[in-house]
Amino acid sequence: MNFKVIYDNVEKDFDTLDQAMSYSKTLGQFVTIKGNSFEVVGRFGVDSVRDGKCPDGVAYDWNKASRIGRVKKEKNYASSVPSQ
Repeated sequence: MNFKVIYDNVEKDFDTLDQAMSYSKTLGQFVTIKGNSFEVVGRFGVDSVRDGKCPDGVAYDWNKASRIGRVKKEKNYASSVPSQ
């Protein structure tokens, strides 16, 4: 399988996803990693969050409850609770 890291109009090929992700972390910028059947985008390398901020000072505001699927989960819960 071949993985391609794309950034700043540059494309670089890697044999494994691990190699592609490791390289992406060294860049410290927004990249796209393309595999045969998927595509991942983002800035790789955030290993910790302290006081609500990533190591580069950017606020970390990801919240699982606010992501897609929350409404469906709440609907399923509401329909499973017996009415009184």
